[in-house]
Amino acid sequence: MTSSNQNTELKTIIIAIDGYSGCGKSSTAKAVAARLSYAYIDTGAMYRAVTLYFYRHKVDYLSKGQVRKALTSILLEFKFDETTKSSHIYLNGENVESLIRQMHISERVSNVSTIAEVRHFLVAQQRLMGTKKGIVMDGRDIGTVVFPDAELKVFMTAQVPTRALRRQKELKSLGQEVELSEIINNLEKRDLIDSTREESPLRKADDAIEIDTTNLEFEEQVTKILELMKEPQSIA
Repeated sequence: MTSSNQNTELKTIIIAIDGYSGCGKSSTAKAVAARLSYAYIDTGAMYRAVTLYFYRHKVDYLSKGQVRKALTSILLEFKFDETTKSSHIYLNGENVESLIRQMHISERVSNVSTIAEVRHFLVAQQRLMGTKKGIVMDGRDIGTVVFPDAELKVFMTAQVPTRALRRQKELKSLGQEVELSEIINNLEKRDLIDSTREESPLRKADDAIEIDTTNLEFEEQVTKILELMKEPQSIA
């Protein structure tokens, strides 16, 4: 191994993983972080937690006053769970990791994510989390907005049927039986909203490396990103 490769491997960086819902971003990012002993930040969970709060408190998305007031009452934290060996998101002290994965939250999260006040609120928190680097963060605008200077940017894609099957499996593991057609409709709707919203739309950063996970096993997805860490030309 050359000295340049060694230096690249030892360099503590920010890894930004963006892409469509159901591509395996979160599970892959989590595994990559574990292999590198990096912190893992699930920004999608942050938007889902805000959505859950809005849903519970009947916040009118169209009322900037209600949205701003609600955001002042939201405290989000990630805590490591020894039982599951993973980070869970807490909303005002409550573990909502499983609650935010329910379909009624999935159906609303893209609309909440279009709200400029919500995005500004969460992006500020996300940037603070990355000040010391050594993190893997996944979402929709990590490489384009949150960390445009991230040393490694990955954009994950996959065909809709594949993504829907993965999401159905995830929901089943949470005790939710959802028809595949309903999940496909939800994914297509979210893709449209995420890609066309005015505030920080989902798009591939110019310097991001695209990985199509349609025909990849989970371990292959993780390995691909870890291999990019060893390639000097992949690290900005």
